[in-house]
Amino acid sequence: MIHIGFGNAVMRDRIVAVLGVESLPVKRLKEAAKEKGLLVDATTGKKERSVIITDSGHIIISALAPTTIIMRIEEEVPGE
Repeated sequence: MIHIGFGNAVMRDRIVAVLGVESLPVKRLKEAAKEKGLLVDATTGKKERSVIITDSGHIIISALAPTTIIMRIEEEVPGE
């Protein structure tokens, strides 16, 4: 599991991409996910800083910076 802030976590092996929120294509992606009911807001009211795309098509919004999430993904898992 990858901690994505404020007590929220995502399965490491389900993450396809971690993106910043600034670009227009990412904003369109978020809107499309919201319309389909696949948008998960894990910011707990904080500023959106990254978007996590999962293999199930869910789009997760996090208040953590993309670099922080990527570093957590790359950390070695105990027992592996």
